[in-house]
Amino acid sequence: SSSASSASSGDGGSRAPDTSLFVPVPLKPGLRGAAGEDVGAELTRPLDKGEVLKHLNKFYKRKEIQRLGAENGLDARLFHQAFISFRKYIMESSSVSADLHIILNDICCDAGKVCPVGHVDDLFPFFLRHAKQIFPMLDCMDDLRKISDLRLPPNWYPDARAIQRKIVFHAGPTNSGKTYHAIQRFLSAKSGIYCGPLKLLAHEIFQKTNDANVPCDLVTGEERIYANEDARQAPHVACTIEMCSTNTPYEVAVIDEIQMIRDPARGWAWTRALLGLCAEEIHVCGEAAAVDLVTELMYTTGEEVEVRNYKRLTPLTVLDYALESLDNLRPGDCIVCFSKNDIYSVSRQIEARGLECAVIYGSLPPGTKLEQAKKFNDPDDPCKILVATDAIGMGLNLCIRRIIFNSIVKPTVNEKGEKEIDSIPTSQALQIAGRAGRFGSSFQQGEVTTMHRDDLVQLKEILSEVVPPVKAAGLHPTPEQIEMFAYHLPDATLSNLIDIFVSLSQVDGMYFVCNIDDFKFLADMIQHIPLNLRSRYVFCTAPLNRKEPFVCTTLLKFARQFSRNEPLTFDWLCRHTKWPLAAPKNIKELVHLEAVHDVFDLYLWLSYRFMDMFPDAALVRDIQKNLDDIIQVGVRNITKLIRASQSAAAPGTAGVASEDFPTSRTKRDARVASNHHGAKSPEALSIAVEAPAQRRSRNARASRSGMRQEDLKSYGRGSLANRLLREGLLTQEMLRQLESEWQDQHRNGRYGFGSKRDDQHSSKETEKKRK
Repeated sequence: SSSASSASSGDGGSRAPDTSLFVPVPLKPGLRGAAGEDVGAELTRPLDKGEVLKHLNKFYKRKEIQRLGAENGLDARLFHQAFISFRKYIMESSSVSADLHIILNDICCDAGKVCPVGHVDDLFPFFLRHAKQIFPMLDCMDDLRKISDLRLPPNWYPDARAIQRKIVFHAGPTNSGKTYHAIQRFLSAKSGIYCGPLKLLAHEIFQKTNDANVPCDLVTGEERIYANEDARQAPHVACTIEMCSTNTPYEVAVIDEIQMIRDPARGWAWTRALLGLCAEEIHVCGEAAAVDLVTELMYTTGEEVEVRNYKRLTPLTVLDYALESLDNLRPGDCIVCFSKNDIYSVSRQIEARGLECAVIYGSLPPGTKLEQAKKFNDPDDPCKILVATDAIGMGLNLCIRRIIFNSIVKPTVNEKGEKEIDSIPTSQALQIAGRAGRFGSSFQQGEVTTMHRDDLVQLKEILSEVVPPVKAAGLHPTPEQIEMFAYHLPDATLSNLIDIFVSLSQVDGMYFVCNIDDFKFLADMIQHIPLNLRSRYVFCTAPLNRKEPFVCTTLLKFARQFSRNEPLTFDWLCRHTKWPLAAPKNIKELVHLEAVHDVFDLYLWLSYRFMDMFPDAALVRDIQKNLDDIIQVGVRNITKLIRASQSAAAPGTAGVASEDFPTSRTKRDARVASNHHGAKSPEALSIAVEAPAQRRSRNARASRSGMRQEDLKSYGRGSLANRLLREGLLTQEMLRQLESEWQDQHRNGRYGFGSKRDDQHSSKETEKKRK
């Protein structure tokens, strides 16, 4: 979908639709009337189905018919599918329409005559009528193209276009004060809205604004908190960006982290806020890489952009040495890992050295993250080390002296949905590194390094590169657009409607259609449940991790009960989640508690969209706070949970996780890497705690195997050896052994292609090694 959506249609032309997305509507064969009459047979005679079949196949092969089909929107794929359906319909029908019966009879009777009355070409109008019945989009393609035309998004927001807005771009790196200056203007305004990427950020601004005696509401997908006791709307509001209103007028709006407008999943929310907020002043904060795109977008709305550049307030130094051993940790250090598995492993090793550490990763509840951040920041707390994922990149104020990258490669998913492991981009590396030496903290200078020496060179290269400019802004089909599609295609599934929409959508070079895989996953999951289209759309936009089976199963149960018009009560939810729950005894139980917390979040999110069907939001919010406390206890004792999980999974391996980081990679690393992307199964977590799963960059791997940079480049991104290395299926030791064997064969003059005897000997040796 990403590749289809990124095509530029700025010249006004339209792409050919991807007809593989057109699902045929099944038609039942015709039956005789109530009295058993067949009008066509009465007017002529019964059809000889054998003769009819011969003439239908002749019709299919005629080039003139195929050309006519193409002129009416039937490419080779659709033409073939339509003919198969048309032939099946005629052959299996006990009675076809009288006019079609007469034509078929004329063709069969006149076969071989010099001047026939009927010809197979006469079937084309009936064939086309049938094709449009099974592919209804053929009859309304122009209307569908108009609905999915996304080339002028500014026109979607007439209220914003009715006023002349002032746009101020606060550009600068992390810890430069850009957001601070925008918030100062927000506080001084008569009314304002703050739009942030995370609930934590929205909550922080909500708290600071009210502390400054400026009444401010909080609005997130799962929560509404009013500053006024009588629930009157305050003039200021802090919200997550998806929840901002484009109809309410404000004096000042702040859009934080504007560079996320390029995010393949959520970018549409920043585009909507930037183009649609009704505010006299729009203060945009983010990386300078987004300045050109924002300026270009505002040019299409007739609004100028004032750019204010900021520099980092405290110095940030990239060290010339790596940490190399956890024995070298100092107070204020933060080790950044890119998987929860590595978090567990590193934190276990730190505490094995008698040090306390705080732990922060993405799936932890907000309250637990704040509690862990407070523990780390507290100068009187013995916890002086932080182990975190890139979740610390934004949303938390942390007193960090030194950022240590445990690895500089991160598992990602490409636009085809395939897992890849590649170096972190410059933008993300700078965002994370910039958390060290925060202005106003006890550390007035930040430091950055890596855990491993051979990662440090590439980290310096990454941090020295210029952040590539943001090229395009995300878009997403609206419920109204999908409803109009459904009006024209009433028999299509929601997932299929979305696919066709993206296929037909036209965008210009400044925009792209966001990835809709999560939406489609949920649409397919609940397709069998009878829901109206608007409700189905809302369920499919629910924010959940589709790799969490318990959460997905719960959504399915929510939708099923919703379809029966049975309210989802507090008692039902407690039975489903087996509430109350005890403190976790191992990692598996901790992961389950996090999933239950996500289920409560899902309930609260749906309660604001279907209040009558999810009536017990207040009770659910109370037990969610209790669950947050239980999870906090688990995270505080995380090394005990890891030890318990390890003992249960692999008795006799207790000492493995506490060893120092090895200089070579092991098979354990490959197993962990295979579970890197979203792995949360107990088995994966048990494997993860056996040893640190450290992955190197491509350059680091090359340096250990003695390969030169030129040799590495010749390998290419798609070479088999390089691909196997990235996927963890081939280690450097195995690669060196293969190279050595090849060289031995080369010296012996065999070049890998010896005699039959040699091959047999080699096979026997290989079999011995395997055994």
